[in-house]
This record gives sequence, structure tokens and C-alpha cells, in this order.
Amino acid sequence: MEAVALVAAPSAIMSYTLSAAKLQTYYRCPQAYYFRYERRVQGAAFFSSAALGTSLHQALAQIYQDWHYQDPIPRLDWIEHCWSQQATSLTANQISEGRNILKRYYESFISSHSAMRRPVAVEGKIQGTLRVENLEFVLSGRYDRLDWCGDGLELIDYKSTKEPEPIQADEIDLQIGLYYLALEQHYQQALKRLTLLYLRTGEQLSFEVTPNHRQQVETVIGELALQLRHDRRWLPFPGEQCDRCAYARYCPAIQADPAPLPEDARPEPGLQLVLSI
Repeated sequence: MEAVALVAAPSAIMSYTLSAAKLQTYYRCPQAYYFRYERRVQGAAFFSSAALGTSLHQALAQIYQDWHYQDPIPRLDWIEHCWSQQATSLTANQISEGRNILKRYYESFISSHSAMRRPVAVEGKIQGTLRVENLEFVLSGRYDRLDWCGDGLELIDYKSTKEPEPIQADEIDLQIGLYYLALEQHYQQALKRLTLLYLRTGEQLSFEVTPNHRQQVETVIGELALQLRHDRRWLPFPGEQCDRCAYARYCPAIQADPAPLPEDARPEPGLQLVLSI
């Protein structure tokens, strides 16, 4: 009996959803991307309480979205009102902590200005497309706030973690590039700035957007398209990130005898079907 490999021909256009997190994971290590997104392997679990952060984001959305803007600056009791509506499921300590965080935010970013700027949108989703190698990438993302800054858009990203992760310039560039493409298609306006607001410290980091961000993200997406369409080697990129990688036990770059993938991992995409005849 001769074994014959039957390979399904790819469709003319395939759709592939791509977020900033997926793009950054691929850039950091194609092998980790393969484990997480292609085979859907569950990484090591890390549990933390996100309830306070979620309530802070919701309160800030309400502060900007529901304010009538007939007065230039809301009083502090408006911030208290919004917080009281969004903190109902928190503990007493979390409510107190959140109130202090929002008071600091009010003093740093609202009352110190001549007027509170009405945003273009809050708590929104954006989506764009980019076609490479007969793959249509759906560029998907979320934002906390979107402001108009005179000649374009400023995307505001609230950070509520106690210990902010170090900023990786290359990964920020990829996030900017993805939002650049998606916002340009959605609003027909250019993204001019990405600003990170650290709610616990009042620190603000802004990154100016250039056409190079668009070029870089298109290049990385092009490399990913080649992997999906032709190469499929998913080579590991050993480095500092390996120390905290959730897939280290499966990785041949770290383990001399890597563990087999769990039985519930998704089957290899595009595997050949072998029939005996």
C-alpha cells in the first residue's frame, strides 16, 4: 500500500485577526506565538485581582462620557459620583484606594487645566484590514480614550497596575503602528500620539507617531504572513523573555528534552492528511 499525502489547496483569501498583543508576541518570539495562538496551548496561570483596575477604567469612561461640558471643569464631587457608581462590587479597602487614585488623577489631569477636553470617544474598539500574501489581516484593538489634538488623534491608554512593566520600545512601536493603520481606516484621521497614563503615580508617557511606525508594523505583519502561508518554522528567539515564558517547558531552545504538547492542544494547522491506498 502506498501512502499518498493529500493537501487541501488554500483559499484565495483567508481572514486572520491580529491584535497588538498577538503582534508583540510574534515579534518577541515566533515559537511562543506558535504555542499560544496556533496550537492554543494554555500557559502557566497567573492570577491577580483586576476588579479595581476595571472599576477605575469604567469610572474614567463615565467621567468623560457623561459630563455635560457646559462648565469647563467638573467639580471633584462629579468624580466622586462616577466612582460611587462603578465601585459597588469592591471591598472597602479597594473603594478607598480607588477614590485616592481618582483624586490624584483629577488634580493632575483635570483641575490643573483650563478646561476638560471632550474626547472623540471612550472605551472603544477599532478595526482595520491589511492584505498580505493572500491573507487579509483584520487589525483589532481597544482604547480607553481617543482625543483630538489639533492635527490628528491622540490615543490614551490608562495603566492601573501596581508595578508597571518596563517599556519595550520595539513593542510600543508595533502597538502604535497597528493603531495607526486601524484608526486611519476607521476615522480617516492620522494617529499623532500614544499616551500612557499611570493612574497610581500620575506619571504620563507620550510617544509621537511617525510614518516609520506604519512601515515597521507592515514589515512584521509581512513576516508573519510568510510563516502562516509558507514557512511555518516558528523559530524561537532566546533572550531575557525566556525566564518568564509560560511555554518554556515545551521549547527546544530551553529544554534539551522538551515536554510534548498537551493532548488538548489544537491540531497542527495545515497538517497533511495521509491515506493508505
